[in-house]
Amino acid sequence: MAHDYAAQKAETFETFVELRKQGGLPDSGIIHFLFYAEDQDPDWATVEAALTKLGFTVERDEEEGMIDAAVGPIAVTPEAIWDHERRATEVALLSDFYPDGWDMLES
Repeated sequence: MAHDYAAQKAETFETFVELRKQGGLPDSGIIHFLFYAEDQDPDWATVEAALTKLGFTVERDEEEGMIDAAVGPIAVTPEAIWDHERRATEVALLSDFYPDGWDMLES
C-alpha cells in the first residue's frame, strides 16, 4: 500500500497551527522526526546511513523500535518542517520505518 503523503502533510500543518495557538513559536529550531520499525529485526544501519547522508542527526532506540532523525536549526514554518519531514519519510519507508510525527527543540 502506498504511503499517504497528503494526509501526513495535512497533519504536519495542523500540528503547526495547534502549536502556534499555544503560544509563540521560535523563528528557528531543531526538529525531531520519529519513525517506528515495522519489522522485529529492522535494518538500522541502512536507514541511519541514508538519513545521515541527508543531513539528519540520528539516534536509535532499539527497545522502542524507533529512529529519531533530527535536523536544524531550521526555520520554524510548516513548509520548512514538511520539506524535511518528507525527505526523511521517503528514506525511512525504504527500510520499513514509518513516520510517527515530529517534535521541536528551540535553538
